[in-house]
Amino acid sequence: MEYITGGICAPQGFKGNGVHCGFYKDENKKDLGIIVSERLCAAAAVYTTNKVYGAPITVNQKHLADGHAQVIICNSGIANTCAPNGPEIAEDTCRLAARALSKAAGNQAAGGSGAADYIVGASNVKALSITPENVIVASTGVIGEALTMKPFEKGIGSLVSNLGDADENSQAVAGAIMTTDTVCKEVAVSFHIGGKECRLGAIAKGSGMIHPNMATMLSFITGDVAISPEMLQKALSYDVDDTYNQISVDGDTSTNDMAVVMANGLAGNREITGEGADYDKFCEALRAVTKTMAMKIAGDGEGASKLIICKVKGADTKANARLISKSVISSNLTKAAIFGKDANWGRIICAVGYTPGDFDVSDIDICLGSEAGHIQVCKKSAMVEFSEEKALEILGADEITIDIDMNDGDQTAEAYGCDLTYEYVTINASYRS
Repeated sequence: MEYITGGICAPQGFKGNGVHCGFYKDENKKDLGIIVSERLCAAAAVYTTNKVYGAPITVNQKHLADGHAQVIICNSGIANTCAPNGPEIAEDTCRLAARALSKAAGNQAAGGSGAADYIVGASNVKALSITPENVIVASTGVIGEALTMKPFEKGIGSLVSNLGDADENSQAVAGAIMTTDTVCKEVAVSFHIGGKECRLGAIAKGSGMIHPNMATMLSFITGDVAISPEMLQKALSYDVDDTYNQISVDGDTSTNDMAVVMANGLAGNREITGEGADYDKFCEALRAVTKTMAMKIAGDGEGASKLIICKVKGADTKANARLISKSVISSNLTKAAIFGKDANWGRIICAVGYTPGDFDVSDIDICLGSEAGHIQVCKKSAMVEFSEEKALEILGADEITIDIDMNDGDQTAEAYGCDLTYEYVTINASYRS
């Protein structure tokens, strides 16, 4: 397996685009993005566990009931949550996207020079006879504001007519789904199944209101692997427990969290319909993609200056390892100490101690690390002498690792977070403005 460029456009048969359509006043900010496959895909998704959730989730649960999709469309700026017309807007957006793409394909089939040139090429325009039920819709931004169809109607034409599969097209979609993110987040990998090259690509957005218990804020994954909807859902649902569910920026679980994966089978491998070597290779590639996205999201937390990775080993159960690592990176006191470059390991072991679950805390070892080196700050749940000067140097790096050995078993887990800075308060004190 190797990392490659291209993001969501790296797999065969996928194109994307992002435009400004009016959700943001800044005309330089793209706020509507689309991902299109030239053929119907096996599709799977996981969603927020927040009891208050966005209208797109209700629509997508219905559209994905058959395990297939072909298009993802997403706006940023307004979350379409607790909006009086939310479900209607979400459904109308799917209809508008399907109509625009199918019309473009029809124009090309009739000999025109319409958008189908950009979508699938003249040889495969029939693949773009898209129904609204095969469109996945997503929204992110301010909760509780009403939407109208005007921005969608304004932007959908140029969104569809300029679809492409170049690197910049993936970046355009990634930029269109950003809210307070400071950088685009994308990744792609190449791997082989049955002698066929396969590719997975992903984009994600997430910077604040991140404490998922299903996935992340928004993550869209494309693949050209042939895999059944059932195995795709199984792979995604299993994977997020160790990746997207292990992120925390601020302890707030969003109303719009969603991860969606579409796989169109164009790689030509024998379809994965059960567990085995091919399924394992797919899961390994999916883990590489989602882990990279999880770290990018945590590192770009609102106001963050440092990525924090907590690695737990020696736990008695996998569940406890996950809970402990996430408890540590979620601790505001620990996050503030990391920001201040203070090796206050007492805050770390405190967070371990209040983690839900039944486990032994009598023999815990804690080390801090970064590119500047590593230092042990706790042994057998008690203090050890260490150099404060070396600790300060270690904590001055942009990426900090907290290694915890519970000495109580053989289970491991990781979690991904960021430091808590003054800038976080500044951003969220004026989010709506």
